[in-house]
Amino acid sequence: MPWNFRVFRGKGTTSPAQLGLRLVRRLPKTLTRRFQVMVLADTAFGSVEFVQGIRKLRYHGVVGVRCDRQLLDGRKVSSLYKRGQQVRLDGLPLVVSISWFYLKRNGKWQKRFVLSTKALKASTINWWGKRRWQIEGWFKTAKHRFGLHPFAQQTKLGMYRWLILSLIAYLLAHACLSLYWSHLIARLGANGTISSPYSPPSVGCMRVVD
Repeated sequence: MPWNFRVFRGKGTTSPAQLGLRLVRRLPKTLTRRFQVMVLADTAFGSVEFVQGIRKLRYHGVVGVRCDRQLLDGRKVSSLYKRGQQVRLDGLPLVVSISWFYLKRNGKWQKRFVLSTKALKASTINWWGKRRWQIEGWFKTAKHRFGLHPFAQQTKLGMYRWLILSLIAYLLAHACLSLYWSHLIARLGANGTISSPYSPPSVGCMRVVD
């Protein structure tokens, strides 16, 4: 469930890593006091600033890392042969564990590398790394089903408007579906067929232009 957001205003402004750290700092205290927090982030947040930032906040994270990321000894991440191996990345004064898994994207299998700031088994790191892709699924739904991609708002007020309109659309869709099934069940005969001609209830739509 989304609980907070920040607006990236482009090159030369607050970086995505800094915005991400602000989101982490705003985690509800009721959650951080009762549960162990594991920060999941994609490759765009795999910078030294972000990884060090979450450790300063005393959180651990599983973050995507580029295959050409350089290790302290000059090798690249892609040259590793053992999942879960503890290494040092160039510029990062922390020991991290590196693992990888395969995801099927557009019909092809792609190799994804992830780092963990906590010493974990490779299978556990992969499990957390794959969990992040559920978040990616939410973003795709938000973009293509609820119009976030063409909405292109760059202000907090615009985002709040989009969230409210999306919530209204979501509730209307569920109300329409519930109404449809209630009418359908009411018209079903004893033999499981519709006893009279049926047309689903119509729902009016409106488009709000900002």
